[in-house]
Formats: sequence, structure tokens, C-alpha cells
Amino acid sequence: MKYVLRLLYGGGLLFAGVGHFRNEKGFVSIMPSFIPFKRFFVQVTGIIEVLYGLMLLTGKGVDIVRKTLPGFLYAVLPANVNMAVNPQPINGKKLPAWALWTRLPLQWVLIALAKRLK
Repeated sequence: MKYVLRLLYGGGLLFAGVGHFRNEKGFVSIMPSFIPFKRFFVQVTGIIEVLYGLMLLTGKGVDIVRKTLPGFLYAVLPANVNMAVNPQPINGKKLPAWALWTRLPLQWVLIALAKRLK
């Protein structure tokens, strides 16, 4: 089961990380106004997610991911809150409010699961 969790998490992070570059404008638009250098942070978080995803999928560096991923997920939480409070279209599509608000408690589940990666 832990192997499956690691593969699912790795695939999800890799997919999300690539999304930062395929839809950079969308990710920039969800960032809170108080964060400077939005494009830079979107690119950095995209690189981190790609690296985490590859590490989990290959099984190399899983300990590093398990120790640092919760902090990363806390760091990106303001963008998720901002997206729920100030919804912006992504790729021209407006996400339903229920999905944006459901994402917030899901973040805590992802943090808890990150601590269990092996």
C-alpha cells in the first residue's frame, strides 16, 4: 500500500509541477497579491514538484521528500486559500466553488500522507 501511495503521490506531483510551466499564467493568477516575484515562485514551486515527483516515482530520495514535503505544502497553502477566496479562471475555465473550498482540507490530508511516504 505504501508503494502505491508513493507512486500516486509522485505522479500527482510530477503532473502538477509540469502544469506550472504549461499554464504559468494560471498559477501566477492564483497567488496572493502580497507575494512578490510571482512568476519566479511559480517556476520554483514547479521545479520542486517535478523533482519530488521524480524522486518518489524512482524511489530515490524518498526520505528527503517525506521530511520536506509537508513544509512545502504549508508554503503553498496561501495560494490555495487565495484561489478559494478570489477564484480565477484557469485555462479559461472557472472551477466550481465547492472544488476550491474542498481543496483546502484536502491539503491537510496531503500533509499527513506525505509524512507516511516510504
